[in-house]
Amino acid sequence: MSVTMAVLASGNGSNLQAMIDAIREHRLDAELRIVISDQPKAYALERAKAGKIPTALIASKERAVFEQELASQLRQSGAEWIVLAGFMRILSAPFVAAHRNRIVNIHPSLLPLFPGKDAIGQAWRAGVTETGCTVHYVDEGVDTGPIIRQTKVAIQPGDTLETLTERMHHAEHQLYVEVLRMISEGTI
Repeated sequence: MSVTMAVLASGNGSNLQAMIDAIREHRLDAELRIVISDQPKAYALERAKAGKIPTALIASKERAVFEQELASQLRQSGAEWIVLAGFMRILSAPFVAAHRNRIVNIHPSLLPLFPGKDAIGQAWRAGVTETGCTVHYVDEGVDTGPIIRQTKVAIQPGDTLETLTERMHHAEHQLYVEVLRMISEGTI
């Protein structure tokens, strides 16, 4: 059962690339209808173009204008799910309510620990021995929505923030594709 998705990204788009690769390799039965960014220099837009996925840039800083255009782009795309992949804006409560249980996000920590920005750095500075990543439904809070699935990543002796970040990204790519596959199969 193929599912249609819109991806919202503000940066590099490595999770987007993991999705594109999984679809191309038949590990994920989904169609990426559009990639939308709020940043004109987001490399995610280049990844989408290389994957022949339609793109949209919505650069308005005014939330109401941004979300009105976002809603229009989503309607036009016909996407069933909204997938946040390094999207660095907080969606309003009315927008989230209009798409309840159809917006998912990945966060680089074992929520509820280390919500918000710089989660990997927060974990690193806290001196924990283990962190991980979480895929969750988006609600009106910041990284507070119901958890769908998590995976743990050990902080190993000799790790640097850079090596930990690299392993975290690898774990994110695997976990997000796994959860999106579950969505496409209708098991969540």
